[in-house]
Amino acid sequence: MMDGIDDSPDLLAEEQDNKTRSDTVDLTDTSLLVDISDALSEREKVKFTVHTKTTLQQFKNSEMSVVRQHEEFVWLHDRFVENEEYAGIIIPPAPPKPDFDASREKLQRLGEGEGTMTKEEFTKMKQELEAEYLATFKKTVAMHEVFLQRLAAHPVLRHDVNFEVFLQYAGDMSCRGKNKKEKLGGFFKSITKTADEVLISGQKDVDEFFESEKVFLIEYHNKIKDATSKADKMTKVHKNVSDSYIQISTGLVQLATIENTELDKVFSKVAEALEKARKLEGRVASDEDLKLSDTLRYYMRDSMAAKDLLYRRMRALVDYENANKALEKARTKNKEVAAAEKTQDLCCKKFEKISEVAKKEIQEFKTRRIAYFRKHLVELVELEIKHGKAQVQLLKNCITALQEKEE
Repeated sequence: MMDGIDDSPDLLAEEQDNKTRSDTVDLTDTSLLVDISDALSEREKVKFTVHTKTTLQQFKNSEMSVVRQHEEFVWLHDRFVENEEYAGIIIPPAPPKPDFDASREKLQRLGEGEGTMTKEEFTKMKQELEAEYLATFKKTVAMHEVFLQRLAAHPVLRHDVNFEVFLQYAGDMSCRGKNKKEKLGGFFKSITKTADEVLISGQKDVDEFFESEKVFLIEYHNKIKDATSKADKMTKVHKNVSDSYIQISTGLVQLATIENTELDKVFSKVAEALEKARKLEGRVASDEDLKLSDTLRYYMRDSMAAKDLLYRRMRALVDYENANKALEKARTKNKEVAAAEKTQDLCCKKFEKISEVAKKEIQEFKTRRIAYFRKHLVELVELEIKHGKAQVQLLKNCITALQEKEE
């Protein structure tokens, strides 16, 4: 029978030690540093150990660690989104829900087909799937970590009381996923918002800066979404090539045991080269997934958060214009003028506040995005060159070895 994926703390801790730290934020400010120091994967959940070091007076201790689950990260994100005080801020996107089902299903299918393949082929395939599982785990931890680091680096969001509770309350926060009724309510809410967006999307913005940013973000988000899909396909192709190498290599090893000629040595050498090529191809796929696909996927979600900000500002503008019309109507009828003036004043202040904060947020988003993409694309190219040279050298060594066999 096939063994399951090893979720032992030692294995996961080792993976944590090797993972690249989240770098979508500037960590030069050390007054509040947050990271995920450890994580444990169980069948239905992942437990993240959130470690905090701070000099801020609002916290009781200068260093603390708490254990959090994914639902608690979502709870924290929702608290920011639902707070009108943060309407002008790009709320960092919530981390995606941990999903290891695909890896587990592949491993289960591999176990069911164990009798149809050689022991060597089965072992190699199992190692590949376990590596895929751990890579998914690593990315899951990184996405949860960068969410917290974005909050900790923000001059306003870092002081939120819910964020303080999340970082220092040692007990169970008792956050749960949404039930069917809440999901249905959220579904209808999203439909209403989408319809609302359509109604106000054609409205010309009074500020040229925000009008141009709206046009740019809509196009940018669509292109990033399309690029993410294509990058995922490219990564999948590299993984398929790696899997194919396993099957070819295993076939050659079998031929080497059957043949009783000089060809058995040739088969063995080529099989050995393909095994090394498999590992290199797996690294290429992993690096492209981490440096390209994940970068695109993150900014697909972050650009959506920026679009949400512009929507909230446009909604405030519509409310302000409606309040102006209501005030004009009240003055014409000379009825409830004071109440209309108060509403108009509140709407005006809300719109102006959102606009002032939003302009800084959009500009910061642009700076952060360019720096992040440049860094990861440079790293990707360097890794591609490194792997390309390794593959060329591998083929040269294989050819040299085959020539020596002929002599």
